[in-house]
Amino acid sequence: MATVTLDGLRKVYPDGHVAVHGASFEVADGELLVLVGPSGCGKSTLLRMIAGLEAISDGTLRIDDRVVNEVAPKDRDIAMVFQSYALYPHMTVAENLAFGLTLRDMPKAEIAARIEAVADRLELRPLLQRRPAALSGGQRQRVALGRALVRQPRVFLLDEPLSNLDAKLRTSMRTEIARLHRSLGATMVYVTHDQVEAMTLGQRIVVMRDGEVQQIDTPMALYHAPANVFVATFLGSPAMNVLRGRLVAGDGAPGLALADGRVLPLPGLEIDPQWLGREVDLGLRPEHLVRCGPGEAAHFEAELDVIEPVGSEAFAYLRYGPQALTARFAPENLPGPGTAVPLRVAPGHLHLFDAGDGRRL
Repeated sequence: MATVTLDGLRKVYPDGHVAVHGASFEVADGELLVLVGPSGCGKSTLLRMIAGLEAISDGTLRIDDRVVNEVAPKDRDIAMVFQSYALYPHMTVAENLAFGLTLRDMPKAEIAARIEAVADRLELRPLLQRRPAALSGGQRQRVALGRALVRQPRVFLLDEPLSNLDAKLRTSMRTEIARLHRSLGATMVYVTHDQVEAMTLGQRIVVMRDGEVQQIDTPMALYHAPANVFVATFLGSPAMNVLRGRLVAGDGAPGLALADGRVLPLPGLEIDPQWLGREVDLGLRPEHLVRCGPGEAAHFEAELDVIEPVGSEAFAYLRYGPQALTARFAPENLPGPGTAVPLRVAPGHLHLFDAGDGRRL
């Protein structure tokens, strides 16, 4: 396998649009790194630059110690799996798997051995004589993965490979990709806009927005210590609650003075006294907004607007004055719409961000 190093990679189109602003990071040998962000953030462009399908405007791209900025895609020893599968409709599965190897004039016996090994790994053996039109979406995606695997490249690039599948197939294919990565020890760069895919697959995640890298870290580090409001609200479902207000001195604990005059207590939060009076964004995950039971002291009450039971839990959408909040409730004894729900804020799970630039305080 190989390391992939990006040093100040930029992509500027002829019309002046900057799609990627100076991306710098390293994909370790054998790592599964995920690029995630909303549509149009530059993640697929960045992947295509690594593949050689997009020219690099500035910066340096290395695979191991070799600079590959000007190296043709076919000479980078990279395999790419596309969102659209890109299978040849007139060829059988076996012929699709063999196509790239045949172009390299590989001996037929070795081609057959590689196809056999991949077909067993991806359970494609019963499908080898079928054409793509006779396959389901999940089967086509396995063939697309197989075509990359038979090449035995140094780096795998996957561009939203599961976005055309239904929810159940996405889950099973995520598991298959994670299993493949573990067994192969392959270097993989995986692009998705789905934060669940990013959190479940990535050993590390690169969060992008408007062509800029916002934060790079492990899934749990991103979730528990986001660098800014964008990362905080992008990762996690339901999204993090964000309330804007001024920090004030409370009775035994600081509070957040909201625009309507309410003061939300912030238990367990230690702040620099110089921050008092400062406008901030307070981040609070739905699971850390706790419904109080009988006899428990509440920090505040919010009015229940809508509740969505989803099996093992329920998502509660509440109003605290003009502020919308989301919480996770246990599915038993759920209150009805319009009920005033007593809530407490879980100490130690508050996030403060600067109201101006959104960075973590």
